[in-house]
Amino acid sequence: MQDENQHLKRELGLLDGTMLVVGSMIGSGIFIVSADIARQVGSTAWLLIIWLLSGIITIIAAVSYGELSAMFPKAGGQYVYLKEAYNKLIAFLYGWSFFGVIQTGTIAAVGVAFSKFAAYLVPAVSDENILYEFGAFKLNAAQLVSIATIILLTYINSRGVKNGKVLQTVLTIIKIASLVGLIIFGLTLGAKAEIWNANWTDIWATKSYNAEAGAWLPISGTALITGISAAMVGSLFSSDAWNGVTFIAGEIKKPERNVGLSLFLGTFIVTIIYVLANVMYVAVVPLEEIAFAKSDRVAVVAANYIFGNIGTLIIAIMIMISTFACNNGLIMAGARVYYTMAKDGLFFKKAAELNEFSVPAWALWAQCVWASALCLTGKYGDLLDFVVIIVLIFYILTIYGIFILRKKQPDAERPYKAFGYPFLPFAYIVIASAISISLLITKFSTCGWGVLIMLTGIPVYYMTQRK
Repeated sequence: MQDENQHLKRELGLLDGTMLVVGSMIGSGIFIVSADIARQVGSTAWLLIIWLLSGIITIIAAVSYGELSAMFPKAGGQYVYLKEAYNKLIAFLYGWSFFGVIQTGTIAAVGVAFSKFAAYLVPAVSDENILYEFGAFKLNAAQLVSIATIILLTYINSRGVKNGKVLQTVLTIIKIASLVGLIIFGLTLGAKAEIWNANWTDIWATKSYNAEAGAWLPISGTALITGISAAMVGSLFSSDAWNGVTFIAGEIKKPERNVGLSLFLGTFIVTIIYVLANVMYVAVVPLEEIAFAKSDRVAVVAANYIFGNIGTLIIAIMIMISTFACNNGLIMAGARVYYTMAKDGLFFKKAAELNEFSVPAWALWAQCVWASALCLTGKYGDLLDFVVIIVLIFYILTIYGIFILRKKQPDAERPYKAFGYPFLPFAYIVIASAISISLLITKFSTCGWGVLIMLTGIPVYYMTQRK
């Protein structure tokens, strides 16, 4: 710890930490995910409940992490908590999954979302503009834009944590203000009583859209639970990346206080914004149009109702700012995990080196290269299922780690204790486990790949340890 403090500079305060949480969480999901949720459950009430439930689950996890962040206020976050509670193997599997899929896959997905909406302003950068073909592989302009943004943000963050901090705070404040503005304008100018009343008719009558039959089919019982689980993939993915602030705890002032507080404030703010945004959607857009918005762009449809034709342009700019800020936070935080792993001998040695600006530049660029490679797949939706299943598994393990550490280290200093312990942490474990099992059963073809990627880390770990 002493050695770390001599290099990593504590230049981030409570506002910076909170803005990192908010900025990393809000990407493109809130603008598009509600369409899939509406198709899965076909109910206004369940649309809002799923967003609210995802937010509550996230807040419970965040306040539970507060205890761990106060106990281990150093770089690495979740990786460190898993190592302390379990062993190096579990920590390595997290880091392996984090580099292979979780962080880099999310960075790639957010980069692809940025480029898709940039095409509204500059049609030449559309994914329809194919630049090169080789067999089944097609390189399009949108992929190059995605990669360019990742490279630019990596460069900015490689020049010091202060640069990334300023960019993150400014862009996140703009993002929050624009989203709040959209909600206010929607509820005051765009809301129509007939649409609102129609959307709240038979609100508990759940149904799911069957693409093969081309029709809505009523669902209940097991089918409803399956539909809710599938619908929550998008909302949970949209609420993820809140733990990024724990990765850079080594650069936060008074981390034992500010990390936990940043987690709570950030997740609470985002949950309120997400729920209100969906209230605005159902006040402005008929539920049928929410479900079948073109390319799932619900926010574009809502903006067109509110502002007319210029609404598409407004949303495109908002999402570009949102995804740019989101990726800045992801890129800044992710490299600190590889840095800490390398110091433990579980990642490339170079990743443990800091440059002249006191940041892990090699780790940043390694992350950049792999995330850029993932951009070449160009598939945003395909990443969601196997990212979410791995994320949930490690969240469950980490929060169960609180129970383990209470027994293993009963006398350890705990400046903050998990709120509602043991009931709230246990409730999270039960709910998240139920969702994970349901996803593995209903979406094994995608979620199974996520688990397989994680498990391939086991032989890799033992091979590297022998070396």
